[in-house]
Amino acid sequence: MISGKNYIGNQLSAKGIKTYKTFNPQLNIENNPIYTEATKEEIDEAVSMASNAFKTFRSTSGKEKAAFLNAIADEILALDSKLIKTYCSETGLPEGRAMGERGRTVGQLRAFAELVQEGSWVEATIDTAQPERQPMAKSDIRKMMVPLGPIVVFGASNFPLAYSTAGGDTAAAFAAGCPVIVKSHPMHAGTGELVASAIIKAAEKTGMPNGVFSNINSSGIDVGTQLVSHPGVKAVGFTGSIRGGRALYDLAATREEPIPVFAEMGSINPVVILPEALKSRGEALAKTYAGSIMVGTGQFCTNPGLLLGIKGDSLSHFIQNLSNEIIKIEPTCMLHPNIIGAYERNKQKALSQPELTVVADYSSDVKSNYARQTVTTVEGATFLNNTSLHQEVFGPYSMVVQCESAEQLEQIISKLEGQLTGTLIADENEATHYPKVIDALQNRVGRIIYNGVPTGVEVCPSMVHGGPYPASTDSRFTAVGINSIKRWVRPFSYQDWPNNLLPNELKNENPLNISRSVNNKQTTDTI
Repeated sequence: MISGKNYIGNQLSAKGIKTYKTFNPQLNIENNPIYTEATKEEIDEAVSMASNAFKTFRSTSGKEKAAFLNAIADEILALDSKLIKTYCSETGLPEGRAMGERGRTVGQLRAFAELVQEGSWVEATIDTAQPERQPMAKSDIRKMMVPLGPIVVFGASNFPLAYSTAGGDTAAAFAAGCPVIVKSHPMHAGTGELVASAIIKAAEKTGMPNGVFSNINSSGIDVGTQLVSHPGVKAVGFTGSIRGGRALYDLAATREEPIPVFAEMGSINPVVILPEALKSRGEALAKTYAGSIMVGTGQFCTNPGLLLGIKGDSLSHFIQNLSNEIIKIEPTCMLHPNIIGAYERNKQKALSQPELTVVADYSSDVKSNYARQTVTTVEGATFLNNTSLHQEVFGPYSMVVQCESAEQLEQIISKLEGQLTGTLIADENEATHYPKVIDALQNRVGRIIYNGVPTGVEVCPSMVHGGPYPASTDSRFTAVGINSIKRWVRPFSYQDWPNNLLPNELKNENPLNISRSVNNKQTTDTI
Protein backbone atom coordinates (compact mmCIF):
# COMPACT_ATOMS: atom_id res chain seq x y z
CA MET A 1 0.00 0.00 0.00
CA ILE A 2 1.45 3.37 -1.05
CA SER A 3 0.77 5.99 1.63
CA GLY A 4 2.07 9.11 -0.15
CA LYS A 5 3.92 10.07 3.03
CA ASN A 6 7.56 10.75 3.80
CA TYR A 7 9.76 8.29 5.66
CA ILE A 8 11.43 10.27 8.44
CA GLY A 9 13.61 7.50 9.72
CA ASN A 10 11.32 4.52 10.15
CA GLN A 11 8.16 6.59 10.67
CA LEU A 12 5.72 7.74 8.01
CA SER A 13 4.98 11.45 8.20
CA ALA A 14 2.84 13.94 6.26
CA LYS A 15 2.76 17.26 8.08
CA GLY A 16 2.68 19.44 4.96
CA ILE A 17 -0.19 20.83 2.90
CA LYS A 18 1.47 20.74 -0.53
CA THR A 19 0.48 17.62 -2.47
CA TYR A 20 1.01 16.20 -5.95
CA LYS A 21 0.50 13.08 -8.07
CA THR A 22 2.64 11.07 -10.45
CA PHE A 23 1.71 10.61 -14.10
CA ASN A 24 1.24 7.63 -16.38
CA PRO A 25 2.65 8.76 -19.75
CA GLN A 26 1.40 5.65 -21.59
CA LEU A 27 -2.22 6.27 -20.57
CA ASN A 28 -1.73 10.05 -20.46
CA ILE A 29 -3.46 10.31 -17.07
CA GLU A 30 -2.46 11.00 -13.48
CA ASN A 31 -1.94 8.06 -11.14
CA ASN A 32 -4.21 7.88 -8.12
CA PRO A 33 -1.92 8.15 -5.06
CA ILE A 34 -1.47 11.60 -3.56
CA TYR A 35 1.98 12.52 -2.22
CA THR A 36 2.66 15.08 0.49
CA GLU A 37 5.74 17.26 0.17
CA ALA A 38 7.99 17.37 3.23
CA THR A 39 7.97 20.42 5.48
CA LYS A 40 11.02 22.18 6.89
CA GLU A 41 10.25 20.54 10.23
CA GLU A 42 10.34 17.09 8.66
CA ILE A 43 13.56 17.89 6.78
CA ASP A 44 15.22 19.08 10.00
CA GLU A 45 14.07 15.94 11.78
CA ALA A 46 15.39 13.67 9.04
CA VAL A 47 18.81 15.37 9.04
CA SER A 48 18.98 15.36 12.85
CA MET A 49 18.18 11.64 12.92
CA ALA A 50 20.78 10.97 10.23
CA SER A 51 23.41 12.88 12.23
CA ASN A 52 22.62 10.84 15.33
CA ALA A 53 22.60 7.60 13.36
CA PHE A 54 26.02 8.46 11.94
CA LYS A 55 27.55 8.32 15.42
CA THR A 56 27.04 4.55 15.47
CA PHE A 57 26.65 3.66 11.79
CA ARG A 58 30.10 5.04 10.97
CA SER A 59 31.65 2.33 13.14
CA THR A 60 29.39 -0.50 11.94
CA SER A 61 31.48 -3.47 10.87
CA GLY A 62 31.80 -4.51 7.26
CA LYS A 63 29.99 -7.74 8.07
CA GLU A 64 27.04 -5.83 9.55
CA LYS A 65 26.87 -3.39 6.63
CA ALA A 66 26.97 -6.30 4.21
CA ALA A 67 24.01 -7.89 5.98
CA PHE A 68 22.13 -4.59 5.69
CA LEU A 69 22.87 -4.20 1.98
CA ASN A 70 21.92 -7.77 1.19
CA ALA A 71 18.73 -7.40 3.21
CA ILE A 72 17.80 -4.32 1.14
CA ALA A 73 18.28 -6.39 -2.02
CA ASP A 74 16.11 -9.17 -0.58
CA GLU A 75 13.33 -6.76 0.42
CA ILE A 76 13.32 -5.12 -3.01
CA LEU A 77 12.87 -8.52 -4.62
CA ALA A 78 10.10 -9.29 -2.14
CA LEU A 79 8.11 -6.31 -3.48
CA ASP A 80 7.77 -8.41 -6.63
CA SER A 81 5.10 -7.41 -9.16
CA LYS A 82 3.84 -4.46 -7.13
CA LEU A 83 7.13 -2.66 -7.66
CA ILE A 84 7.25 -3.52 -11.35
CA LYS A 85 3.68 -2.37 -11.98
CA THR A 86 4.21 0.90 -10.11
CA TYR A 87 7.47 1.54 -11.98
CA CYS A 88 5.76 1.03 -15.34
CA SER A 89 2.75 3.18 -14.44
CA GLU A 90 5.02 6.09 -13.49
CA THR A 91 7.47 5.95 -16.40
CA GLY A 92 5.83 4.50 -19.50
CA LEU A 93 8.76 2.09 -19.69
CA PRO A 94 8.12 -1.60 -20.49
CA GLU A 95 8.09 -4.40 -17.93
CA GLY A 96 11.31 -5.88 -19.30
CA ARG A 97 13.17 -2.62 -18.67
CA ALA A 98 11.75 -2.46 -15.14
CA MET A 99 12.87 -5.99 -14.34
CA GLY A 100 16.29 -5.40 -15.85
CA GLU A 101 16.79 -2.25 -13.82
CA ARG A 102 15.63 -4.01 -10.67
CA GLY A 103 18.23 -6.69 -11.35
CA ARG A 104 20.94 -4.09 -11.75
CA THR A 105 19.87 -2.37 -8.51
CA VAL A 106 19.99 -5.62 -6.57
CA GLY A 107 23.32 -6.50 -8.17
CA GLN A 108 24.83 -3.18 -7.11
CA LEU A 109 23.71 -3.67 -3.52
CA ARG A 110 25.19 -7.15 -3.39
CA ALA A 111 28.46 -5.98 -4.98
CA PHE A 112 28.90 -3.36 -2.26
CA ALA A 113 28.00 -5.95 0.38
CA GLU A 114 30.82 -8.16 -0.89
CA LEU A 115 33.21 -5.21 -0.97
CA VAL A 116 32.66 -4.13 2.64
CA GLN A 117 32.57 -7.67 4.00
CA GLU A 118 36.05 -8.29 2.58
CA GLY A 119 37.19 -4.90 3.90
CA SER A 120 40.33 -3.93 1.97
CA TRP A 121 38.49 -1.03 0.28
CA VAL A 122 39.48 1.28 3.19
CA GLU A 123 43.00 1.48 1.71
CA ALA A 124 44.73 0.97 5.04
CA THR A 125 48.25 2.38 4.87
CA ILE A 126 50.77 1.97 7.68
CA ASP A 127 54.19 3.54 8.11
CA THR A 128 55.72 2.20 11.31
CA ALA A 129 57.83 4.27 13.67
CA GLN A 130 61.58 4.61 13.34
CA PRO A 131 62.66 5.98 16.76
CA GLU A 132 66.34 5.66 15.94
CA ARG A 133 66.15 7.62 12.70
CA GLN A 134 68.53 10.61 12.48
CA PRO A 135 68.44 13.52 12.65
CA MET A 136 64.79 13.16 13.69
CA ALA A 137 62.79 10.16 14.88
CA LYS A 138 59.94 9.04 12.64
CA SER A 139 56.45 8.74 14.09
CA ASP A 140 54.09 5.81 13.56
CA ILE A 141 51.46 7.01 11.07
CA ARG A 142 48.45 5.00 9.90
CA LYS A 143 45.82 6.02 7.39
CA MET A 144 42.44 4.74 6.20
CA MET A 145 39.27 5.99 4.59
CA VAL A 146 36.48 7.15 6.92
CA PRO A 147 32.88 8.14 6.05
CA LEU A 148 31.88 11.78 5.52
CA GLY A 149 28.51 11.85 7.29
CA PRO A 150 24.86 12.17 6.18
CA ILE A 151 24.48 12.12 2.40
CA VAL A 152 21.60 13.54 0.34
CA VAL A 153 20.82 11.57 -2.81
CA PHE A 154 18.60 13.01 -5.53
CA GLY A 155 16.51 10.47 -7.42
CA ALA A 156 17.02 10.45 -11.21
CA SER A 157 14.10 10.80 -13.62
CA ASN A 158 15.36 8.25 -16.14
CA PHE A 159 16.39 5.45 -13.75
CA PRO A 160 13.78 5.10 -10.97
CA LEU A 161 15.65 2.15 -9.44
CA ALA A 162 19.33 1.99 -10.42
CA TYR A 163 20.04 5.71 -9.87
CA SER A 164 17.41 6.58 -7.31
CA THR A 165 16.17 5.48 -3.88
CA ALA A 166 18.34 2.38 -3.43
CA GLY A 167 20.52 3.02 -6.48
CA GLY A 168 24.26 3.29 -6.82
CA ASP A 169 24.70 6.50 -4.80
CA THR A 170 22.69 5.16 -1.86
CA ALA A 171 24.33 1.73 -1.93
CA ALA A 172 27.81 3.27 -2.03
CA ALA A 173 27.00 5.68 0.81
CA PHE A 174 25.65 2.89 3.03
CA ALA A 175 28.73 0.81 2.23
CA ALA A 176 30.94 3.72 3.27
CA GLY A 177 29.10 4.07 6.60
CA CYS A 178 27.07 7.16 5.71
CA PRO A 179 23.35 7.58 6.49
CA VAL A 180 21.29 8.59 3.45
CA ILE A 181 18.42 11.00 2.94
CA VAL A 182 16.83 10.51 -0.48
CA LYS A 183 15.06 13.39 -2.19
CA SER A 184 12.60 11.26 -4.09
CA HIS A 185 11.99 12.19 -7.71
CA PRO A 186 8.43 13.50 -8.11
CA MET A 187 7.90 11.63 -11.37
CA HIS A 188 8.22 8.24 -9.67
CA ALA A 189 7.35 8.92 -6.04
CA GLY A 190 5.39 5.67 -5.72
CA THR A 191 8.32 3.58 -6.89
CA GLY A 192 10.49 5.55 -4.49
CA GLU A 193 8.20 4.92 -1.52
CA LEU A 194 8.05 1.19 -2.18
CA VAL A 195 11.84 0.95 -2.35
CA ALA A 196 12.11 3.16 0.74
CA SER A 197 9.87 0.73 2.61
CA ALA A 198 12.25 -2.08 1.62
CA ILE A 199 15.24 -0.14 2.98
CA ILE A 200 13.45 0.58 6.26
CA LYS A 201 12.49 -3.08 6.70
CA ALA A 202 16.08 -4.12 5.99
CA ALA A 203 17.43 -1.58 8.48
CA GLU A 204 15.11 -2.83 11.20
CA LYS A 205 15.84 -6.51 10.50
CA THR A 206 19.60 -5.98 10.66
CA GLY A 207 19.64 -3.63 13.66
CA MET A 208 20.74 -0.46 11.90
CA PRO A 209 20.18 2.80 13.84
CA ASN A 210 16.91 4.63 13.22
CA GLY A 211 17.67 7.57 10.93
CA VAL A 212 20.17 5.67 8.79
CA PHE A 213 17.68 6.28 5.97
CA SER A 214 14.90 8.76 5.20
CA ASN A 215 12.85 9.30 2.05
CA ILE A 216 11.64 12.84 1.37
CA ASN A 217 8.85 13.77 -1.05
CA SER A 218 9.18 16.91 -3.15
CA SER A 219 7.32 18.32 -6.13
CA GLY A 220 9.76 21.11 -6.95
CA ILE A 221 13.15 22.55 -6.03
CA ASP A 222 12.46 23.94 -2.53
CA VAL A 223 12.98 20.71 -0.61
CA GLY A 224 16.21 19.92 -2.45
CA THR A 225 17.50 23.43 -1.76
CA GLN A 226 16.77 23.07 1.94
CA LEU A 227 18.50 19.71 2.11
CA VAL A 228 21.68 20.85 0.35
CA SER A 229 21.78 23.99 2.53
CA HIS A 230 21.32 22.09 5.78
CA PRO A 231 24.47 22.18 7.95
CA GLY A 232 23.98 18.54 8.97
CA VAL A 233 24.38 17.31 5.39
CA LYS A 234 27.95 16.48 4.40
CA ALA A 235 27.76 15.57 0.68
CA VAL A 236 25.30 15.29 -2.22
CA GLY A 237 24.75 12.79 -5.04
CA PHE A 238 22.83 13.91 -8.13
CA THR A 239 22.04 12.54 -11.58
CA GLY A 240 20.21 14.84 -13.97
CA SER A 241 20.49 18.00 -16.02
CA ILE A 242 23.43 20.38 -16.21
CA ARG A 243 21.22 23.18 -14.98
CA GLY A 244 20.04 21.23 -11.93
CA GLY A 245 23.42 19.79 -11.04
CA ARG A 246 25.22 23.12 -11.40
CA ALA A 247 22.62 24.86 -9.23
CA LEU A 248 23.20 22.35 -6.43
CA TYR A 249 26.98 22.55 -6.87
CA ASP A 250 26.92 26.35 -6.58
CA LEU A 251 24.57 26.23 -3.59
CA ALA A 252 26.81 23.76 -1.74
CA ALA A 253 29.85 25.93 -2.43
CA THR A 254 28.25 28.99 -0.82
CA ARG A 255 27.45 27.27 2.47
CA GLU A 256 29.32 28.33 5.60
CA GLU A 257 30.82 24.83 5.44
CA PRO A 258 31.05 23.98 1.72
CA ILE A 259 30.38 20.36 0.86
CA PRO A 260 31.08 18.23 -2.22
CA VAL A 261 28.36 17.65 -4.81
CA PHE A 262 28.98 14.64 -7.01
CA ALA A 263 26.73 15.35 -9.97
CA GLU A 264 26.50 13.35 -13.17
CA MET A 265 25.02 15.72 -15.73
CA GLY A 266 24.82 16.26 -19.49
CA SER A 267 26.64 14.36 -22.22
CA ILE A 268 26.32 14.00 -26.00
CA ASN A 269 28.80 11.10 -26.14
CA PRO A 270 30.73 11.74 -29.37
CA VAL A 271 31.18 8.82 -31.76
CA VAL A 272 34.10 9.04 -34.22
CA ILE A 273 33.61 6.85 -37.31
CA LEU A 274 36.83 6.57 -39.27
CA PRO A 275 36.80 6.47 -43.11
CA GLU A 276 37.78 2.83 -43.72
CA ALA A 277 35.17 1.61 -41.25
CA LEU A 278 32.55 3.73 -42.99
CA LYS A 279 33.60 2.38 -46.35
CA SER A 280 33.59 -1.30 -45.37
CA ARG A 281 30.55 -1.48 -43.08
CA GLY A 282 28.75 1.84 -43.16
CA GLU A 283 25.37 0.25 -43.80
CA ALA A 284 25.63 -2.05 -40.77
CA LEU A 285 26.89 0.81 -38.61
CA ALA A 286 23.92 2.94 -39.64
CA LYS A 287 21.51 0.23 -38.49
CA THR A 288 23.38 -0.29 -35.23
CA TYR A 289 23.45 3.41 -34.42
CA ALA A 290 19.82 3.96 -35.34
CA GLY A 291 18.99 1.39 -32.66
CA SER A 292 21.37 2.94 -30.16
CA ILE A 293 19.91 6.42 -30.63
CA MET A 294 16.39 5.05 -30.13
CA VAL A 295 17.00 2.71 -27.18
CA GLY A 296 15.01 3.85 -24.16
CA THR A 297 13.53 6.65 -26.32
CA GLY A 298 16.95 8.29 -26.21
CA GLN A 299 16.65 8.77 -22.45
CA PHE A 300 20.02 7.30 -21.50
CA CYS A 301 22.82 9.56 -20.28
CA THR A 302 25.08 7.69 -22.74
CA ASN A 303 22.87 8.22 -25.79
CA PRO A 304 25.03 8.87 -28.91
CA GLY A 305 24.00 12.45 -29.62
CA LEU A 306 26.99 13.36 -31.80
CA LEU A 307 28.44 11.37 -34.71
CA LEU A 308 31.68 12.60 -36.29
CA GLY A 309 33.15 11.60 -39.64
CA ILE A 310 35.38 12.89 -42.42
CA LYS A 311 33.54 14.12 -45.52
CA GLY A 312 33.28 11.84 -48.51
CA ASP A 313 30.99 9.46 -50.31
CA SER A 314 31.15 6.91 -47.49
CA LEU A 315 29.97 9.43 -44.91
CA SER A 316 27.22 10.66 -47.23
CA HIS A 317 26.00 7.08 -47.73
CA PHE A 318 26.13 6.49 -43.97
CA ILE A 319 23.99 9.57 -43.31
CA GLN A 320 21.42 8.39 -45.83
CA ASN A 321 21.38 4.87 -44.42
CA LEU A 322 21.11 6.15 -40.86
CA SER A 323 18.17 8.32 -41.90
CA ASN A 324 16.43 5.39 -43.57
CA GLU A 325 17.01 3.03 -40.65
CA ILE A 326 15.93 5.35 -37.85
CA ILE A 327 12.65 6.22 -39.53
CA LYS A 328 11.79 2.51 -39.66
CA ILE A 329 11.77 2.34 -35.87
CA GLU A 330 8.43 2.99 -34.19
CA PRO A 331 8.53 5.88 -31.70
CA THR A 332 8.16 5.04 -28.02
CA CYS A 333 6.93 6.77 -24.90
CA MET A 334 8.99 9.27 -22.95
CA LEU A 335 9.01 9.38 -19.17
CA HIS A 336 6.67 12.30 -18.56
CA PRO A 337 4.94 15.18 -20.38
CA ASN A 338 7.59 17.50 -18.91
CA ILE A 339 10.36 15.35 -20.37
CA ILE A 340 8.90 15.27 -23.87
CA GLY A 341 8.11 18.97 -23.58
CA ALA A 342 11.76 19.71 -22.87
CA TYR A 343 12.79 17.39 -25.70
CA GLU A 344 10.64 19.24 -28.22
CA ARG A 345 11.83 22.66 -27.02
CA ASN A 346 15.50 21.72 -27.10
CA LYS A 347 15.13 20.01 -30.44
CA GLN A 348 13.44 23.05 -31.97
CA LYS A 349 16.17 25.27 -30.58
CA ALA A 350 18.76 23.07 -32.31
CA LEU A 351 16.79 22.97 -35.56
CA SER A 352 16.54 26.76 -35.60
CA GLN A 353 20.32 27.12 -35.84
CA PRO A 354 21.63 28.30 -39.22
CA GLU A 355 23.23 25.84 -41.65
CA LEU A 356 21.79 22.82 -39.91
CA THR A 357 20.13 20.25 -42.19
CA VAL A 358 17.45 17.79 -41.09
CA VAL A 359 18.09 14.42 -42.72
CA ALA A 360 15.55 12.31 -40.82
CA ASP A 361 12.41 13.41 -39.03
CA TYR A 362 9.64 10.99 -38.11
CA SER A 363 6.53 12.75 -39.37
CA SER A 364 3.69 10.25 -38.87
CA ASP A 365 1.15 10.64 -36.09
CA VAL A 366 2.17 9.35 -32.67
CA LYS A 367 0.43 8.84 -29.34
CA SER A 368 0.62 11.43 -26.59
CA ASN A 369 4.06 11.54 -24.94
CA TYR A 370 5.68 9.53 -27.77
CA ALA A 371 8.81 11.20 -29.15
CA ARG A 372 9.50 11.65 -32.86
CA GLN A 373 13.12 10.85 -33.69
CA THR A 374 15.28 13.30 -35.58
CA VAL A 375 18.74 13.21 -37.17
CA THR A 376 20.52 16.33 -38.42
CA THR A 377 23.82 17.08 -40.10
CA VAL A 378 26.14 20.05 -40.17
CA GLU A 379 29.53 21.06 -41.56
CA GLY A 380 32.52 20.87 -39.24
CA ALA A 381 33.25 24.59 -39.46
CA THR A 382 29.67 25.45 -38.52
CA PHE A 383 29.80 23.12 -35.51
CA LEU A 384 33.07 24.68 -34.36
CA ASN A 385 31.70 28.22 -34.58
CA ASN A 386 28.33 27.57 -32.95
CA THR A 387 28.67 26.08 -29.46
CA SER A 388 24.88 25.95 -29.01
CA LEU A 389 25.04 22.91 -31.32
CA HIS A 390 27.08 21.15 -28.61
CA GLN A 391 24.18 21.11 -26.16
CA GLU A 392 22.43 17.87 -25.24
CA VAL A 393 18.96 17.23 -26.63
CA PHE A 394 17.71 14.62 -24.17
CA GLY A 395 15.73 12.17 -26.28
CA PRO A 396 15.93 10.37 -29.67
CA TYR A 397 18.01 13.01 -31.43
CA SER A 398 21.48 12.87 -32.94
CA MET A 399 23.67 15.08 -35.12
CA VAL A 400 26.23 14.04 -37.74
CA VAL A 401 29.15 16.45 -38.14
CA GLN A 402 30.92 16.30 -41.50
CA CYS A 403 34.57 17.21 -40.94
CA GLU A 404 36.87 18.45 -43.69
CA SER A 405 39.89 16.51 -42.47
CA ALA A 406 41.40 14.53 -39.62
CA GLU A 407 42.87 17.79 -38.36
CA GLN A 408 39.43 19.41 -38.15
CA LEU A 409 38.06 16.28 -36.51
CA GLU A 410 40.74 16.53 -33.84
CA GLN A 411 40.03 20.25 -33.40
CA ILE A 412 36.30 19.64 -32.94
CA ILE A 413 36.87 16.94 -30.32
CA SER A 414 39.31 19.19 -28.47
CA LYS A 415 36.71 21.98 -28.33
CA LEU A 416 33.95 19.76 -26.94
CA GLU A 417 32.77 20.09 -23.38
CA GLY A 418 33.47 17.15 -21.06
CA GLN A 419 31.60 13.93 -21.86
CA LEU A 420 30.78 10.63 -20.17
CA THR A 421 31.86 8.56 -23.16
CA GLY A 422 33.62 8.71 -26.48
CA THR A 423 33.53 5.98 -29.13
CA LEU A 424 35.95 5.12 -31.91
CA ILE A 425 34.72 3.06 -34.86
CA ALA A 426 37.66 1.77 -36.91
CA ASP A 427 38.72 -1.08 -39.17
CA GLU A 428 41.68 -3.25 -38.29
CA ASN A 429 44.84 -1.16 -37.81
CA GLU A 430 43.01 2.01 -38.91
CA ALA A 431 43.13 3.57 -35.45
CA THR A 432 46.93 3.58 -35.50
CA HIS A 433 46.80 6.34 -38.13
CA TYR A 434 44.77 8.68 -35.88
CA PRO A 435 46.71 9.00 -32.60
CA LYS A 436 45.93 12.70 -32.20
CA VAL A 437 42.21 12.08 -32.62
CA ILE A 438 42.34 9.35 -29.97
CA ASP A 439 44.36 11.54 -27.59
CA ALA A 440 41.91 14.40 -28.04
CA LEU A 441 39.00 12.07 -27.32
CA GLN A 442 40.65 10.67 -24.20
CA ASN A 443 41.12 14.20 -22.89
CA ARG A 444 37.40 14.94 -23.14
CA VAL A 445 35.72 11.77 -21.85
CA GLY A 446 35.61 9.38 -18.90
CA ARG A 447 35.30 6.18 -20.93
CA ILE A 448 36.35 5.38 -24.49
CA ILE A 449 34.66 2.57 -26.46
CA TYR A 450 36.16 0.76 -29.44
CA ASN A 451 33.85 -0.54 -32.18
CA GLY A 452 30.74 -0.52 -30.01
CA VAL A 453 27.95 1.74 -28.85
CA PRO A 454 28.01 3.96 -25.75
CA THR A 455 24.54 3.00 -24.55
CA GLY A 456 24.80 0.55 -21.69
CA VAL A 457 26.92 0.86 -18.57
CA GLU A 458 28.42 -2.32 -17.14
CA VAL A 459 28.50 -2.32 -13.33
CA CYS A 460 32.01 -3.53 -12.54
CA PRO A 461 35.14 -2.28 -10.74
CA SER A 462 36.78 -1.09 -13.99
CA MET A 463 33.85 1.09 -15.07
CA VAL A 464 34.20 4.87 -15.07
CA HIS A 465 30.88 6.65 -15.30
CA GLY A 466 31.95 10.26 -15.07
CA GLY A 467 34.16 12.63 -16.98
CA PRO A 468 35.34 16.22 -17.30
CA TYR A 469 32.78 18.91 -16.52
CA PRO A 470 29.89 19.07 -17.35
CA ALA A 471 29.70 15.29 -17.64
CA SER A 472 30.34 15.35 -13.89
CA THR A 473 31.39 17.86 -11.27
CA ASP A 474 34.55 15.90 -10.41
CA SER A 475 36.18 13.77 -13.10
CA ARG A 476 38.28 11.90 -10.54
CA PHE A 477 35.31 9.79 -9.49
CA THR A 478 32.89 7.31 -11.01
CA ALA A 479 29.16 7.14 -10.25
CA VAL A 480 28.97 3.44 -11.16
CA GLY A 481 30.76 0.42 -9.72
CA ILE A 482 32.29 -0.30 -6.35
CA ASN A 483 34.88 2.48 -6.68
CA SER A 484 32.05 5.01 -6.44
CA ILE A 485 32.32 4.48 -2.68
CA LYS A 486 35.31 6.83 -2.76
CA ARG A 487 32.98 9.83 -3.16
CA TRP A 488 31.58 9.36 0.35
CA VAL A 489 34.82 8.96 2.31
CA ARG A 490 37.90 10.97 3.21
CA PRO A 491 41.43 9.90 4.18
CA PHE A 492 42.19 10.07 7.88
CA SER A 493 45.51 9.51 9.69
CA TYR A 494 46.36 8.34 13.21
CA GLN A 495 49.79 9.37 14.50
CA ASP A 496 51.53 7.51 17.35
CA TRP A 497 48.18 6.07 18.43
CA PRO A 498 48.06 3.15 20.94
CA ASN A 499 47.45 -0.12 19.13
CA ASN A 500 44.49 -1.09 21.29
CA LEU A 501 42.72 2.18 20.45
CA LEU A 502 43.18 1.92 16.71
CA PRO A 503 40.33 0.71 14.47
CA ASN A 504 40.65 -2.96 13.55
CA GLU A 505 41.71 -2.03 10.03
CA LEU A 506 44.93 -0.49 11.36
CA LYS A 507 45.85 -2.69 14.33
CA ASN A 508 49.15 -4.55 14.30
CA GLU A 509 47.49 -7.97 14.40
CA ASN A 510 45.29 -7.19 11.36
CA PRO A 511 42.23 -8.93 12.87
CA LEU A 512 40.19 -8.41 9.69
CA ASN A 513 42.91 -10.04 7.54
CA ILE A 514 42.60 -7.29 4.93
CA SER A 515 45.22 -6.26 2.41
CA ARG A 516 47.20 -3.26 3.69
CA SER A 517 50.19 -1.20 2.60
CA VAL A 518 52.79 -1.62 5.36
CA ASN A 519 55.97 0.36 4.82
CA ASN A 520 55.20 0.50 1.09
CA LYS A 521 54.56 -3.25 0.78
CA GLN A 522 51.08 -4.62 0.07
CA THR A 523 50.42 -7.45 2.50
CA THR A 524 47.94 -9.20 4.78
CA ASP A 525 50.68 -9.95 7.34
CA THR A 526 50.61 -8.83 10.95
CA ILE A 527 53.10 -6.26 12.22
